[in-house]
Order: sequence, then C-alpha cells, then structure tokens
Amino acid sequence: MPAVGVQDILTLPRLDVADRDARPRPVVSLTTAPRGFEGEGFPVRRAFAGIPMQLLDPFIHMDQMGEVEYAPGEPKGTPWHPHRGFETVTYMIDGIMEHQDSNGGGGTIGGGDTQWMTAGGGILHIETPPEHLVVSGGLFHGVQLWVNLPRSNKFAAPRYQDITGAKVTLLSSPDGGALIRVIAGEIGGYHGPGSTYTPIALTHITIAPGASLTLPWNPEFNAVLYALAGAGTVGAEQRPIQMGQTAVFGPGHTGETITVTASETQDDRAGALEVFILGGKPIREPIAMAGPFVMNTRQEVIDAFEDFQAGRLGTIPAEHAAL
Repeated sequence: MPAVGVQDILTLPRLDVADRDARPRPVVSLTTAPRGFEGEGFPVRRAFAGIPMQLLDPFIHMDQMGEVEYAPGEPKGTPWHPHRGFETVTYMIDGIMEHQDSNGGGGTIGGGDTQWMTAGGGILHIETPPEHLVVSGGLFHGVQLWVNLPRSNKFAAPRYQDITGAKVTLLSSPDGGALIRVIAGEIGGYHGPGSTYTPIALTHITIAPGASLTLPWNPEFNAVLYALAGAGTVGAEQRPIQMGQTAVFGPGHTGETITVTASETQDDRAGALEVFILGGKPIREPIAMAGPFVMNTRQEVIDAFEDFQAGRLGTIPAEHAAL
C-alpha cells in the first residue's frame, strides 16, 4: 500500500505527546462494511452502511474502492453522471484514475493523490482508468468520500482541487511508530492542503505492528475511523478492528483524543494497520437525498433531476469558448 511514504520517518515533524489528563473518546459503534459494486462494476465496500446519519454528519457516504488486482482488459470506471449539493473526495492509494467534468476540471490521480470536486449547484463528471491500465491490468485501490454542503453553499460554483501526494502534510507519531498523512483540516497544529466549505479533518495513517497512536481531535468534530488494511484495536477499551470495519467515536465532550493500536502480528499482504480517520463539525440541517443529489428538501431533489434532464448541469464533453 504505497500511497505517500517517507524513507526515514524520524525526519518528519512529530506530534506532541498527548496530555496525561486527555481522555480518549469511547467507541460507540463498530460495523462491518458490506460489499457491492459501483459504476461499470468495480468492487467496493460501503463503509457507512448501517450507521445513523447523525453520527456521520457532515459526511454522507464512503466507499473503499478495491483493493483489487485487475487482469488485462478488466479495469473499470464510471460513466458520465451528475452531482449537486455536496463534494466528492477521491483518494487513490494504488492504481491510476482519470477524471473529467463539465466545468473543465479534471486530471490524472495516482498513488497518494486526491481529487476534490465541489459539485455545488451542479456538475457532470466521469472517472475512468487510463487506456494503458485497461490494457495492462494492475492493482487498484482507493477511497471515495461524499462531504455534505450546508444550505448556504448548496449552489456554490463547482470547483476542482488537484491535491497531489507531494502536497500532503506528513507527520510522525511521537515515537515514530505511525506515519500520518494530513489531507485536509488540522491535526495537532498541522494543516493539510485540502480547502473545504465544511470544517473537517481527513487523514490516512499507517501504524507499524505493535505501535499505538493517540491522536488529538477537535472537540467540535465527530470522529470516524475506517480500517483500510490490517488489524488492531480502537479506543481505550481496545475494541478489535480489522480491514473493512468502521468505528464511530463518541462526541467531543466524551474525550479529547482518538486511540488506535496495531496488532503485533499483521498478515503479509497488509504489513501494518492502515486507517482512514475523518471528522467534521456537524451541519445539523435536513437531508433529502436521491441518487447523485444531496439537498435539504424533496422539492430541491426533484428540481435537480429536472435540471439534469433539461441539460442545465453541464454538457458532455465540457464546451469552452475559444481563447
């Protein structure tokens, strides 16, 4: 699982040791993601399935895409499709994905890169593996997260952020046992490059076998941990967790830190405990959701479908005036 690494973790800035009086947030739920298929048929794990929306707010949906080893001719993507009312965050760990949208945004993202697309008032987009990867096959692994937009930003102008792996903030745990990649938000005084409408924190962490990490966490944010690979425990109560499982922690008043520990023995394929930790300030607004649209009312969802059918969310491919 390459993502973004470093040759010598001890050269990185280190998080401060957690205050002795800081309380670890308890784990309030632990669920296993069911498997499914997305787009043209690539396999996913539905990380948030079965979790009440109020525990996830401002997050709506998250898929672990793969991990799958494609044979030549097998790699798949998604067809052109619309979005309105939220942001999509695609984080690639292995493999390559190409993106194009009706606003003229897009590009190629590979291991450690993040594509952050604000659908806002409406956009069409497509995600596909490049032709050379379709021909050769190969490993494909990533995460796609949907972040809700507050009512005041539902119709914001669409925008696209290309966050390459080189821009991600890299940190070490105090003892060097964990590599922390801050993609967005702030953790322990260190900020990630992602720009967000909704205050959130987003990080991918690799924890060496037997190592433990106590992460400071914003008391205004909820806290969710998803195991991408490996096995370990979460919370001071040491709840066992393994690949494909999601832990939801208690709210800010129940504790100031998140604790996660990697098992001493990891399977050869994983080699370490890989976790995706995210949290945000709840929006606490009504959600009306259908397919690719996330709005505040049923009528707004109906309007979104009508606007899409009328061609008001963009054209395929993007058309631009000649310079």
